[in-house]
Amino acid sequence: MVVSPSTMAAVRQSGAVPNAEYLLSAEGVRKEFPGVVALDDVQFRLRRGTVHALMGENGAGKSTLMKILAGIYIPDKGEVRLKGVEIQLKSPLDALENGIAMIHQELNLMPYMTVAENIWIRREPTNKFGFVDHAAMFRQTDELFRRLNIDIDPEIQVRELSVASRQMVEIAKAVSYNSDVLIMDEPTSALTEREVEHLFRIIRDLRSQGIGIVYITHKMNELFEIADEFSVFRDGRYIGTHASTDVTRDDIIRMMVGREITQMFPKEDVPIGDVVLSVKNLSLNDVFRDVSFDVRSGEILGVAGLVGSGRSNVAETLFGVTPATSGTIELFGKKTAIASPTVAIRNHMAFLTEDRKDTGCLLILSVLENMQIAVLQDRFVKGGFVQESSIEATCEDMAKKLRVKTPNLDERVENLSGGNQQKVLIGRWLLTNPKILILDEPTRGIDVGAKAEIHRLVTEMAKNGVAVLMISSEMPEVLGMSDRIMVMHEGRVTGFLNRDEATQIKVMELAAQ
Repeated sequence: MVVSPSTMAAVRQSGAVPNAEYLLSAEGVRKEFPGVVALDDVQFRLRRGTVHALMGENGAGKSTLMKILAGIYIPDKGEVRLKGVEIQLKSPLDALENGIAMIHQELNLMPYMTVAENIWIRREPTNKFGFVDHAAMFRQTDELFRRLNIDIDPEIQVRELSVASRQMVEIAKAVSYNSDVLIMDEPTSALTEREVEHLFRIIRDLRSQGIGIVYITHKMNELFEIADEFSVFRDGRYIGTHASTDVTRDDIIRMMVGREITQMFPKEDVPIGDVVLSVKNLSLNDVFRDVSFDVRSGEILGVAGLVGSGRSNVAETLFGVTPATSGTIELFGKKTAIASPTVAIRNHMAFLTEDRKDTGCLLILSVLENMQIAVLQDRFVKGGFVQESSIEATCEDMAKKLRVKTPNLDERVENLSGGNQQKVLIGRWLLTNPKILILDEPTRGIDVGAKAEIHRLVTEMAKNGVAVLMISSEMPEVLGMSDRIMVMHEGRVTGFLNRDEATQIKVMELAAQ
């Protein structure tokens, strides 16, 4: 018997719920999209008062299943049970009313509304005249924030908050529904180490209250720190579930990718050539100042620093997104004014931005259109006409090389997983055959198998003489891939470390100066 969402919600509110082993479960679930089987006979079981991590490569089906459990998608086959009762969720509102809340990787807050308005939207307290009681709404938000130990002004507009603070608002909003199940999709992707610690404290507190938490992540260390058990998906299929205390990191990787990854950071010693990028006293008003460094052909210069150190701003200035207010840039020994990205591209530079959604992908366009956009004015134009068959064949080869999971090149990029969107962006810039490659968080939101592939590509480019500037918040990536490391703090360079002397402690000491 399938119970309607409204009936189940009434049962939940009364407290007369079935005595079931699992708080939420899915059995035999299948979901197809045009040309793609996203889920094929998968299962998932969440116990009350536990954190259950969901692991898998990009495109494995993790987010698709969670969207089914959150009422965003309707499965083509299979059943979902809430406290032992089969239920059909036809909308996110159905899920919320039944105590299932999802916090998406791409935050969905309304920037020009206050924090309190975002949390209580459609549930605003009203006065006796039927108007919104803002004082009561701010008071309720204050009480909720105190309970979660969140220090945010309820009256401030969301657009004024940092990404980390917005993440906390999303969590508070989900908790405000008194949810039994909380689904978190890559919640720490843009958080600092201190902010992650705060988030984990909140998660542990919610777990102690009996809430079941589904935690999607690509970060192995998080699994072992916060999860009680985990399930692995691969290519839309369920692989297995284990207690996090029963396995090693290598065990999980083998389950995720179906193969051994013997070298996550395949750094090779390659000949380091002449200086191709030289920066002297580069400054951008109120953002960073007096930044100086050189990058040579074949060299990978890692850039480390805490969030807010100015790393990404330097990268954007080098590529002409925000031209410098002072200082000089020399390319191949010649002083060059990079006033726009067009100038940078003409000078054989490529830039993978930090935020693939806002500044990278053109989401409503196809994979082909996204990959070819940087080279349409280049070698694929003859006599004023684009050589469509040639560029399509080249893009097809690049997609295969990067293992982009897509039905075909005509698929809209918005329909791809986050990791595959990242691969499309990387392919776009590799097609330009750059001599200087700037990578800002190249593996953010990328699964472990794809990370190894991208690291091999970067190593291969360095081997071919490309100068690489790689910004990363992941310390193992910086230490494992760099010939040298430049560390920044609050808009200035605090030091350089050679590969043979760099350690996590030394990098953090410079990052905190």
